[in-house]
Amino acid sequence: MAMLVVGWAFILLGIAGLFLPVLQGILFLLIGLFILSSEYVWAHKLLHRLKLRFPHVAEHFEHARQRGDAWMSRMFHKKSPVKAKASENRS
Repeated sequence: MAMLVVGWAFILLGIAGLFLPVLQGILFLLIGLFILSSEYVWAHKLLHRLKLRFPHVAEHFEHARQRGDAWMSRMFHKKSPVKAKASENRS
């Protein structure tokens, strides 16, 4: 539930940012889509289409996602999905 609220908050900030010069509208929209993509199929599909349309941005987005996963794993002492996948491949 909290993820939905945060995701929609980023979407609203992104929409406001499209009209206000002090907010990064596109960035907030992408963050909101990323958060909502784990909950909604339409957000996942839209994010996938954006990655195909803008591969250079998708590369930066993937790098940011990996850094975010590493940060979250450090903050909450969870195993990062990237590290978990690597450890599964070793065994």
